[in-house]
Amino acid sequence: MGSEGDKGSVFYRIAPGILVAATGVGAGDLINASLAGSELGLVILWAAWLGAILKWLLNEGIARWQLASGTTLMEGWRERIGAPVCYLFLVYLLLWTVFVGGTIMKACGVAGQALTGSGTVFVWGVIHSIAGIVLVWLGGFHFFEKLMSLCIGVMFVTVTISAFKVGVPLDGNLIQGLLIPQVPEGGLSWTLGVMGGVGGTVTLLSYGYWIGEQNRQGRSGLKACWLDLGIGYAMTAIFGMAMLVIGSQLKLSGKGTGVALSIASLIGENVAPFVGFLFLVGFWAAVFSSLLGVWQGVPYLFADFRQTMAGRRMDAEELEKSRDYKVYLLFLGLAPIAIQNLSLSSIAKIYAVLGSLFMPFLALTLLYLNGRCLEQDTELRNPWWVNLGLLATLLFFVYQGVRPAIS
Repeated sequence: MGSEGDKGSVFYRIAPGILVAATGVGAGDLINASLAGSELGLVILWAAWLGAILKWLLNEGIARWQLASGTTLMEGWRERIGAPVCYLFLVYLLLWTVFVGGTIMKACGVAGQALTGSGTVFVWGVIHSIAGIVLVWLGGFHFFEKLMSLCIGVMFVTVTISAFKVGVPLDGNLIQGLLIPQVPEGGLSWTLGVMGGVGGTVTLLSYGYWIGEQNRQGRSGLKACWLDLGIGYAMTAIFGMAMLVIGSQLKLSGKGTGVALSIASLIGENVAPFVGFLFLVGFWAAVFSSLLGVWQGVPYLFADFRQTMAGRRMDAEELEKSRDYKVYLLFLGLAPIAIQNLSLSSIAKIYAVLGSLFMPFLALTLLYLNGRCLEQDTELRNPWWVNLGLLATLLFFVYQGVRPAIS
């Protein structure tokens, strides 16, 4: 654990929220938001901050359960819903791991090749994955905190500077796009993509272990979560809006990480070569911080599953040091190499389908656990506004998941 001085610092208090922001913003968010901006302009800026609020509610629910019950969400599923749910989640997690790992690895490969101008996407992807394994295995949680904060700092600064440099009129259209929710004709898919893509999917569960590393407890712990999640998702929303702004000023086409390279090229031509390179650095920081966050946070889930099914309980620090954690870290970093011959769009499509299945499940279980399973008199039981927000989140992600099937 960190020193007493570290524990009293502002950085220490907000670090879990920063980790959420760094992990939840990846290549997919960057590409989808920029294409949406190019297609629809500034009219859907509101979708970025509204999507961030939906994810804030889910992460708040994860923290609320853990702080109120003293157990992780995995333990809550086992004790309150039943072991079959945990086993189904494990099957889901194994599939999700391969495809999200494959997506992130490929994106890191593209970023590494673009920055250096040499090598192949496959080689750079494997290099990034192995580097992530080594940094997580040897560095420990507090080194990980600092490294991730550096990455998101680079990402945030470079992308927002790029947004300012491409130039956007500070007029009524900007304000209207920020404050008045509206969807242009034919723009529903882009709008839903921006809202749903902000802030991660399964990686939201990692937040419970990150606050466990800080031993947060009770009502004071929940208030700390409100603060750091607020900061983290504010950064996520600003990042999403910056990408919409950049896209709105450029004529983009295509899909996959090639869009990021097109953005850098167009910025270099229309603004300055240095700004185009600056954007590439931000893109690299986004995808590598996402890789680090997934590589560090997801193995907790497997280790927690193993301990929960065995009837044992470990705190987050013990889980991180366990054999199960290390085994899953290796699986996460190495198994996706097997699908690197697939196109990024094919891998990302499967990943998107898997993510759309998980989000309604998470919202539904948080409504049940925090609303029905906590004692009536606990101060951490869901208030009405949280239940309302979770219900809205549930309906949104159900609609987002079934809409392609009915359209």
